[in-house]
Amino acid sequence: MKENYTIKDIAELAGVSKGTVDRVIHKRGKVSPKALEQVNKVLDKIEYKPNPIAKSLKNNKIYNIAILLPDADADPYWLPCYEAIKQVEQEFSHFGIKINKGVFKPKSTKSFTKAADLVIAEKPDAVLMVPLFYKEAEHVAKMCVAAGIKIATFNNYIKEPHINLEIGQDLFQSGRVAAKLFNMLLGNKATLAVLHIDEAFQNASHMQEKERGFKDYFAQKELAYTINVHNIKKESKIPFDQTIENFLKSIDDVDGLFVTTSKAYLLANHIAAYLPKSLIIGYDLVAENIKYLEEDKIAFLIHQDPKKQVYLSLTNLIEFFLFDKPLQESLTLPIDIINTENYPQYLN
Repeated sequence: MKENYTIKDIAELAGVSKGTVDRVIHKRGKVSPKALEQVNKVLDKIEYKPNPIAKSLKNNKIYNIAILLPDADADPYWLPCYEAIKQVEQEFSHFGIKINKGVFKPKSTKSFTKAADLVIAEKPDAVLMVPLFYKEAEHVAKMCVAAGIKIATFNNYIKEPHINLEIGQDLFQSGRVAAKLFNMLLGNKATLAVLHIDEAFQNASHMQEKERGFKDYFAQKELAYTINVHNIKKESKIPFDQTIENFLKSIDDVDGLFVTTSKAYLLANHIAAYLPKSLIIGYDLVAENIKYLEEDKIAFLIHQDPKKQVYLSLTNLIEFFLFDKPLQESLTLPIDIINTENYPQYLN
């Protein structure tokens, strides 16, 4: 059996014209039931597989993907996302792919909404977004569905039934992992604080899910843990460092601090002066967190790998458009626990 069959070869084997074979393979135009059956029999017999690269080049269409993401200058957690975009652009530079960035301020719902309106107005083929603001993200998703735009999310989830692709960690389970680490470090009795730092908690489901999972672990195990939840907001009249110091002065007898975002370093900078025996567990390999991890002022970090999330999201969308590869509706990434001994390998 030949390895490479041309349309002419298939037409001769099926006893039909080349045009008929082309219409069957590319699913366009009208074909009689008899001719369709003849061609499909030959395709099955020779185990025909279309060449996706040739298909995409022949298609000659530019696919536009918009990505809504926070400004990395305002929050370095998002910097790897931009690196992922650059990597994807390089890998697919010879295909008809265009990636447009809609950048917004990570603490401003108004900025997010404005960026979303701008990218949707361009009528892209897909929108990839991080649902940092739950209510506003739900609205954006509904706008995309109404406009026939594919919608994908990463880093967090929203309860919108028409999401085409969602990639990220199980945030509830992530909270349970943090709780397990404290349990291993502190035994079966301790006092812990869950800290949501400088975020609009009521509109931030990613923090809510982590807190819920954290509490669920101790409730399920029936352990004698006292858990207090604090929302630390930045006050305009005083430096944020002073706000952190004031908070640390206000609590005592706390064995561990669970920070639900990448801002554990804000506590680690002051922990020795106020709570020298308290353990900190937080998220993400931002430079300041790594510094305090090395100094043993942060016990563990949970790595959410935003670069991988964006890379997988974009490549899944691109392969769907170029090669008709089905979208994975939901892809849950592993929860990586980082300490002083293994963090370097995650930086490469």
